[in-house]
Amino acid sequence: MANPLFDTLFGKHDGNDAVFLHLPDGRTITYAAFLKMTAQYAGLLCALGLKPGDRLAVQVAKSPQALAVYAACAQAGIVFLPLNTAYTADEVSYFVENSGAGVLLCDPAKAAALEPVAVACGAVLETLSGEDSGTFRDKAAEMPSAFHTVARSGEDLAAFLYTSGTTGRSKGAMLTQNNLLSNAQVLVEEWRFTSEDVLLHALPIFHTHGLFVASNITLLAGGQMIFLPNFQLDEVIAQLPKATTMMGVPTFYTRLLGDSGFTKDLVQHMRLFVSGSAPLLAETHVQFENRTGQRILERYGMTETNMNTSNPYEGERRAGTVGFALPGVEVKITDSKTGETLPQGEIGEIEVRGPNVFKGYWQMPEKTAEELREDGFFITGDLGQVDADGYISIVGRNKDLIISGGYNIYPKEIELLLDEAENVLESAVIGVPHPDFGECVVGILVAQGDTAPDLEAIGASLGTVLARFKQPKRLIVLPELPRNTMGKVQKKALRDQFADLFSV
Repeated sequence: MANPLFDTLFGKHDGNDAVFLHLPDGRTITYAAFLKMTAQYAGLLCALGLKPGDRLAVQVAKSPQALAVYAACAQAGIVFLPLNTAYTADEVSYFVENSGAGVLLCDPAKAAALEPVAVACGAVLETLSGEDSGTFRDKAAEMPSAFHTVARSGEDLAAFLYTSGTTGRSKGAMLTQNNLLSNAQVLVEEWRFTSEDVLLHALPIFHTHGLFVASNITLLAGGQMIFLPNFQLDEVIAQLPKATTMMGVPTFYTRLLGDSGFTKDLVQHMRLFVSGSAPLLAETHVQFENRTGQRILERYGMTETNMNTSNPYEGERRAGTVGFALPGVEVKITDSKTGETLPQGEIGEIEVRGPNVFKGYWQMPEKTAEELREDGFFITGDLGQVDADGYISIVGRNKDLIISGGYNIYPKEIELLLDEAENVLESAVIGVPHPDFGECVVGILVAQGDTAPDLEAIGASLGTVLARFKQPKRLIVLPELPRNTMGKVQKKALRDQFADLFSV
């Protein structure tokens, strides 16, 4: 194939007048119309000076046009870099600079704030809104409706996704065409997707789950998507009768269960509900089955690997587990100090290997060497165990990474800001259980002297520099932080102390 990713996911639909996307207002977009838009976008990206292997940074609202930008990057051989729409200009600046993106595509409302970022990084700034307006859209309308697909190999880079650790700056995970395509092909088979499926899509598309799992699977199967801009409870309930499948994060399912309109009759025609990006409480599994008669299928993936494991489509979907390794993917539990494989049932570090595993971290060879072994196994940083039946469970993380609503948050970034706040001596940021988000951020502060920190003012200040999902839901002042004999802050003790902070 000249371009495995584009040809397999998109190119086969050339001239296909079947419906691809259903929009909330009742409009539909066919595969053919989507690919015409894609071709015009690909042509414009090249006209803007991007060449195969160059990076496009994108921070735009979810829309069919935003999805077409991803397709255009695949067709033109450009590396797609989607950014969380909640990121501030300061945060976007790092990603654009670090990636060396030649073009930054943003929402028109953010153009004024991001223009200095683009200028400082030597990038071209273009705009695109969820309502199909902006400079990018206007220029693309003048481009030809056909584009000659750029030849690429399966080992060429297709996307960067930035991920977080507990220290330092975000890392750009380099994903190849084969990484994305192999995973989609496996999941289509494992989850039984066909051209008859209609996927209710309410996930963001700057994240692995919504973009490389939900969208790629639908494209590969030739199905349809009900493409919602975000999760609005009433809208999801209204659209469910038209769908056959749904993918979501635990928050989606807890909110659905909290609405009396979510009934067994409403979803009796549905064949599959998938959950991931954050742990799903066993209680939610039970409540969902009691309400609908169906069991949610939970799986395990991450930015660097897409999906690694899944509960079975046919067979027991065991609550509290993430099922088995996907075909072609190897999962082992190892001693985090020695790297030796542990006996079944013991808790250790999860390592994975397969065609889904990323190529490494952009311009971070030392970090790549730390986490990606020479034999191809990726050290995930998650702790897990395998039970007697082979089901894999995630029991914790080696690092203090916080996952809230499916988004990765590293405490150090927030702690640095808290430590600078007036009347704060030091801080520790932890994740605690939250019924809606899986985990949420809590900041623990120690006062500088006798004057208590102004928690309201600190929270307001954080709101100007941090995306909303990173902002602490609670700030708490303690006399001191718990430490071990070496002086290291004991975050586990803090997590235990405040574990019931948001219990209901």
